[in-house]
Amino acid sequence: MASVQLNGSSLVASLSPNHSFSHKTKLCNLKPSFLRSRHNATRLSRAKTIRAISTAPASQPSVADEPVDEPPAVDFAFVHSVLLPDGTPDVHWRRACGGQKLRDIMLDSNIELYGPYSKPLSNCAGVGTCATCMVEIVNGKELLNPRTDIEKEKLKRKPKNWRLACQTKVGNPDSTGLVVIQQLPEWKAHEWNIPKNLPNDDDSETST
Repeated sequence: MASVQLNGSSLVASLSPNHSFSHKTKLCNLKPSFLRSRHNATRLSRAKTIRAISTAPASQPSVADEPVDEPPAVDFAFVHSVLLPDGTPDVHWRRACGGQKLRDIMLDSNIELYGPYSKPLSNCAGVGTCATCMVEIVNGKELLNPRTDIEKEKLKRKPKNWRLACQTKVGNPDSTGLVVIQQLPEWKAHEWNIPKNLPNDDDSETST
């Protein structure tokens, strides 16, 4: 079976109808005396006929390109705590479906979350007891759930826009929008202002 990918979309056309091709040749067992006769030679040429059992199917029309609707997703701009060599923020763009914990989205997208606490047994693995997964919500807080009781206790001396990624749920499966997040806010050694019009990164990666 062969398949053809159409323009990078999930639309795949299968081009393998189950056709079988078989041909039979009808031959006769002839004696030498029979072959010497011209008349019989004519009959022999008629006997050696090929009968087609099935034929090749007619060429099928090419499958037209069909637009594929992408599922709803939330865009993320993760800003690292260290600036780039030219002094500009180091922004990493990602895209993920809503309804997930921010911690899971960051880890699945290879975004640094724990900093010096990333080693095994250095964090609580997402149960909310260590408070090492702190992030700063710069933009898009309306897409997030309110602070949980755990966050209110662990972050009572932190700015109101600081969250624990393990306690933060990003919208619903049908949510769309943009969330800008400062990674490792405790280790941030610079200040920056969010641009009015953030660029749309074509290299965004999707996490499910």
